[in-house]
Amino acid sequence: MFISVLELFKIGIGPSSSHTLGPMVAANNFIERINKLNIIESNVNDTFIQCTLRGSLAFTGKGHSTDRAVALGLHGHLPASLSNKDVEKIVRQIMKSDELCLNDKLTVLFKPEKHIIFDKGAPLPEHPNGMIFELIDGNNNTLFSETYFSIGGGFISTLAEINQLQAPLKMQPSASCQYPFDSANSMLQMAKDNNTSITQMKQINELEHLTETALFEGINKIWQSMQKCIENGLQAEGTLPGGLNVSRRAKDLYESLKSNPVNVNINDWLCAYAMAVNEENAAGNMVVTAPTNGAAGVIPAVLYYFVTHENGTDEQVRDFLLTASAIGGLIKHRSSISGAEVGCQGEVGSAAAMAAAGLCSVRGGTPQQVENAAEMALEHHLGMTCDPVNGLVQVPCIERNGFGAIKAHAAASLALRGNGIHFMPLDNCIEAMKQTGLEMSHKYKETSLGGLAVSITEC
Repeated sequence: MFISVLELFKIGIGPSSSHTLGPMVAANNFIERINKLNIIESNVNDTFIQCTLRGSLAFTGKGHSTDRAVALGLHGHLPASLSNKDVEKIVRQIMKSDELCLNDKLTVLFKPEKHIIFDKGAPLPEHPNGMIFELIDGNNNTLFSETYFSIGGGFISTLAEINQLQAPLKMQPSASCQYPFDSANSMLQMAKDNNTSITQMKQINELEHLTETALFEGINKIWQSMQKCIENGLQAEGTLPGGLNVSRRAKDLYESLKSNPVNVNINDWLCAYAMAVNEENAAGNMVVTAPTNGAAGVIPAVLYYFVTHENGTDEQVRDFLLTASAIGGLIKHRSSISGAEVGCQGEVGSAAAMAAAGLCSVRGGTPQQVENAAEMALEHHLGMTCDPVNGLVQVPCIERNGFGAIKAHAAASLALRGNGIHFMPLDNCIEAMKQTGLEMSHKYKETSLGGLAVSITEC
């Protein structure tokens, strides 16, 4: 099993990796396939593209900007290319247009308000985040169709692929890696047998697919983007979009901590940094999936604190992210990081496990202590629902990232004070998360049909 650190951490825009990034990538892929297959050789009157959103994408797609993401993807945009652009301006231009350019010569009709359908009927059986794209002629004949699933973290798969994947997830085969661990148990055994660290094994595996220069430059770019996201959030003011009238708080909290540092503790700093990221995400600005957008603040907050308050080095940053991605890859392989599939335990819980492992590693933890840190952080998120108010990645998501960072830090500290021997293995904890997610009602899996999402009292 191999998933690269550069795939798990992706630079894009908010507010959701599964509801924004995934649909954008799917829409872009659909256009590419139409062009590659030469389905339309000349302009045909009244031919149009339609996208039907199913399951969680239908229920919370409006709040997660899924319709905007689909429109952007169909018009040739991808998440990474939008990270430094005026997305609002681009969207306004797209929404005014009734046509879509397939290429330099061909156009079809596409009216976002008409041709993006939020179907709140039964979800597709394969996955709760389904999308059906269709190219339809003027006589209502389907010329080409493809079904996609947004499986978390900005990853997508087609209908043909999803039943062939594990978790489901596209991965390189084990034979492509020197250390092909596909469980925490095998990871620990390989570390023991080869007298090496999790970080070193992960790096060696990465170098089977990338040059050292490409790997380090990619990780550095990820970290620079995380830092920029935090710093942007710590400077921004105002009200977040979407209608809840939630005010940004990270800047005021940060300024308060700086002006009166006497009674400040680590929890205050972690919350400020994590909330800064998730306020940027809620605003639709640049963010790094870590491993998802909804949980994007946990890892950057813990790492930013380590670097700025404890003088962490560039090498330690790389080690932190490599170790975190090793744990994140295991969770995604053996369970899921999708809130629509397993609830928020798979998003903030996974992020906390990854952050705890990364921090434990750079503070000198053994592989056993790193695994213990990850297990503790994940264990204490088990059962956490994904019930965003009004379908927006704001309440409880923004504060929840702060608490996730605090749990991650506590787990790493506690693990370092032990010898790595503990009762519940990480593999068992991941399995418990998976089973809990399977048994969790769909009301609590990113549909905004239960929990906090329906507990607002009108005054």
